Amino acid sequence: MNTEERTITLGAAAVAIGLSFVAGIYFAGGFRNQPKAALGVGDAIAAPEAAPGAKAAPAATANIVELLETQLKAVKVEIVSEREFPIEKSAVGSIDFNQEMLTQVFTPYQGRIVGLFAKVGDEVKKGQTLFTIDSPDLVQASSTLISSSGVLDLTTRSLERLKMLYATRAVAQKDLEQATSDNQTAQGAYRAARDAVRIFGKTDAEIDRIVEERRVDPTLVVPSPISGRITARNASPGLLVQPGNPPAPYTVADVSTMWMLANVAESDSPSFSVGQEVRVTVLAYPGRVFEGRISTIGSTVDSITHRVLVRSEIDDPKHELRSGMFANFVIRVGDPMRSVAVPLDGVVREGDGTMTVWVTADRRRFTARLVKVGLQRDGYYQILEGLQPGELVGTQGALFLSNALTTAAR
Repeated sequence: MNTEERTITLGAAAVAIGLSFVAGIYFAGGFRNQPKAALGVGDAIAAPEAAPGAKAAPAATANIVELLETQLKAVKVEIVSEREFPIEKSAVGSIDFNQEMLTQVFTPYQGRIVGLFAKVGDEVKKGQTLFTIDSPDLVQASSTLISSSGVLDLTTRSLERLKMLYATRAVAQKDLEQATSDNQTAQGAYRAARDAVRIFGKTDAEIDRIVEERRVDPTLVVPSPISGRITARNASPGLLVQPGNPPAPYTVADVSTMWMLANVAESDSPSFSVGQEVRVTVLAYPGRVFEGRISTIGSTVDSITHRVLVRSEIDDPKHELRSGMFANFVIRVGDPMRSVAVPLDGVVREGDGTMTVWVTADRRRFTARLVKVGLQRDGYYQILEGLQPGELVGTQGALFLSNALTTAAR
């Protein structure tokens, strides 16, 4: 290389070094030289990539961001504390009627429906009339009652007359004994006839009225056997109904408790046991929690989905749940774990999937620190590694700090 070429090369190198020095000075103080209007909190949040005034540390400590006075309100600082995180499992399922408290109401005897007194959705009490039928069996039982009552009256009067005649020796003893036997037979037949009519739901007062008026009442009343809600009605006036012949005219369900049916993962099934408390939420009542307990765990695993049926009995004293509702349940499967906790806003998921919090000692300089998170509960992350109780972290505005660091590093 000749002398002229070395002179040009050294000159170019000197110019490059000078430009680099000037650029370094500019970037080191450029952010502080910005107009105050660019340092507002609102501007910092609305355009975090610009990170106006936020100053990153030198390359050796490039995970530090220092905020200006005007930017401090953009970040909320809180003291790290511990919280309890329950060990829980969750699953989705649906609400159903408690099939153990659901009753199909059939007529005890054949007949045609003559009256309906409840419709689907009605709340009924035990013993309340659901429908009535015109029953030929009741007609026959009432007729037998009336005739047995007449026979009893006749044998009773005959016995009284023979007792008086026997006292005057006008009749033989065997005649009195025969009359006594006939009267006792009539009494037994009468009692049996009353019981037969009572089976149809007639009260003693109604039975006495049938006997007194000598009039047959063909109307058979079919009451509700339990208190609950009418969930189905297949009855209509004039329909001929028979005992046990489906479909049942009415179906009544006790809705004080409902079932939640959920299919849980096979791997989670060992964590469940009968009697465990469950907390159920439904879309219809956001924020509401219904309490219950596991009543049944399926004895088989679905060969296709590899899931196990878990049935829970849910308390519903206000009768708010409906069959078919989509529901979520949470089951506590272990004792609560007390761990370091940080609000959700204070943890930032970075582009590489790591989780970061911003730690500070003076509430002005913030240092990014990698943490390992665990459970999430009531707006807090469980921090398994990376933080200690008592440290200060940025919560609300942590994302702004992360963006400021990224922008200053470009």
